[in-house]
Amino acid sequence: MARLDRVGDRRSGAMWPHAASAQQACVGELPSFLAARAGAVPAGNDNLRHLCDRGPAYELDCLRHVLAPDLLQRAERRAGHLGIGADQVLIQWGMIDDTAYLRHLSQHTGIAIDELLDVDRSDLLLRDGQIAAAAASGMVQLRRDGRLVLAIAPRNLTARSICRAVAADPALTRSMRLTSEAALRRLLLQQGGAALARSAARGVSDSYSSMSAAPGLDDRVWRGRLKRGAAVGAVALLPPLMIPAAWWTLLALCFLGFVMLRLVACCWPRPRRLPMARLPDDRLPIYTTIAPLFREADCVAPLMRVIDALDYPHEKLDVILVVEPDDPATLAAIAQLGPRPHLRVLVAPAVAPQTKPKALNWALPFARGSFIAVFDAEDLPETGQLRAALDAFRSSDARVACAQASLCIDNETHSWLSRTFAVEYAGQFDAVLPGLSAMGLPLPLGGSSNHFRTSVLRSVRGWDAFNVTEDADLDFRLARFGHRSVTFDSTTFEEAPIHFRAWRRQRSRWMKGWLQTWCVHMRHPRQLWGDAGPGGFFALNMIAGGNVLTALAYPAMVLGMAMRALGHFSGSPPAVPAALYALVIAATCLSTIAVGLIGTGRRGRRRDLWILAMTPLYWGCLSVAAWRAVAQFVWVPYRWEKTEHGVVRRTGSAPASPAPLQHDASVQR
Repeated sequence: MARLDRVGDRRSGAMWPHAASAQQACVGELPSFLAARAGAVPAGNDNLRHLCDRGPAYELDCLRHVLAPDLLQRAERRAGHLGIGADQVLIQWGMIDDTAYLRHLSQHTGIAIDELLDVDRSDLLLRDGQIAAAAASGMVQLRRDGRLVLAIAPRNLTARSICRAVAADPALTRSMRLTSEAALRRLLLQQGGAALARSAARGVSDSYSSMSAAPGLDDRVWRGRLKRGAAVGAVALLPPLMIPAAWWTLLALCFLGFVMLRLVACCWPRPRRLPMARLPDDRLPIYTTIAPLFREADCVAPLMRVIDALDYPHEKLDVILVVEPDDPATLAAIAQLGPRPHLRVLVAPAVAPQTKPKALNWALPFARGSFIAVFDAEDLPETGQLRAALDAFRSSDARVACAQASLCIDNETHSWLSRTFAVEYAGQFDAVLPGLSAMGLPLPLGGSSNHFRTSVLRSVRGWDAFNVTEDADLDFRLARFGHRSVTFDSTTFEEAPIHFRAWRRQRSRWMKGWLQTWCVHMRHPRQLWGDAGPGGFFALNMIAGGNVLTALAYPAMVLGMAMRALGHFSGSPPAVPAALYALVIAATCLSTIAVGLIGTGRRGRRRDLWILAMTPLYWGCLSVAAWRAVAQFVWVPYRWEKTEHGVVRRTGSAPASPAPLQHDASVQR
């Protein structure tokens, strides 16, 4: 794709190496078929059948006199049903841990176990830029006792392939070592932790500096504040004073453009998707779910209940919880869950900025899945969401990199603010976003229940850690690389703030992030037009820019209408009549009501429509949040104001207890 090539050529640095090329560089002397089964396969392939060896489960030979034959037979049947190794089935069932299995596999094959405890950086044959690829592949090439060896942490069908390879060529045992996932991760963090932390914090800015909100490494805080303050002051003061008529007319056009885009999106015909046949379990890919947590101890157990209840084989589910280093309470709550083989806990590095996107980037290299889903701590996704997301990818073309589920507020009865929030979400996720998706425009993603192709996410370097609305920024960056996002029919229930202070903090962060996103991608307007096309250019200005500008200008419009009507507004020329202000305010409020009507109608919550009478007041609250966002954009642009969760009683459907693991291949999950 020419546009993609052009974007890549203009950035500083290259894209993250494709998983296949980086991993194949590490395989050394191993046969190519073993390298493929060891993980050197492009992440993002949604059909794993080519990896599924229907032959005997040689990986169980080392356990024939250790575990009961009936258990091994059931594990082998389940492995054939899922298309993964029987060793992985037993480990996920909790019948044996990975350390014990490696010990038996080592005795059976003659391949030594390496705990990777005394590896110097010079013996780790990886450049800093390859550390992330090694984490993704589960393999690392080392120098041990003067010899090059490949340390492998078995996953998928790796153990079966190792057994077959060693049986065919016993000399391979000299060039291989077995290691655990924990030992491999410890080594990579010890020897490459600084590189991984740098990538998590500055991966986007290092590779695509013009697409990141990150400050320069040598930028002084006061200088950045001065520049941003001068820019905001110039935009806010000079045009109204120097060209008032043109300025107010431009504001009116921006209001009307923002309003019309939302209304057109709501009314745009959505393509009809025919029901798809349920994917058999052996065709399901490994699916990674990532949940960044910060001071979320009370949400850990409910979150794991809903993840465990997902309609997806646990053996193919890879759950990562990312915790901040200064949050011992959340770590303690996770420890209380007990052993869960499909759950991994990562502690984010203590480097600036402390944001959700940095935590997500920290988990990205360790994701084993071909697809990644992002959930927030308070989320209650429908049980079939992962399969529904896969159906959305299957029914779309290869350009689709992200599928967004619908978000629905389930505590709307607590205050007028939470009720209004619920109606707003219904309009946004059940009316506006599906329309934008059908129109082929970039989406302001919801930040939760986003499902990504792992390979694409890695190729664009994940999320911008310095953008506090990382979701919206990511989709515009995806669009500039020739990708697009779609919505699909599945719901995740979320919790809305019930007090104004909490709501204001959350909305200010969103507004600040939209402002960051607009400033980043409009640095070079012509380049943006060439990368994203006229549709993407218009969408950025109307969605990211329009959200902020309309909220900022709303009180000025109300004041202008009142004073013009009273004949006391000397600052506005006669060319700006009161009717213009009235038109803009009426269009803004009526469009908000119309979007809310359409969204609540599709959501089936018309009982909440009376709250739309509060729309003018709600717009006033939006304005307060927007002006606060501008002040923070100038003074503390990268501060992440966390939204407190778990403070209200929820009405969404959450499972009462974890779904049990199935130990028989005849059982469909």
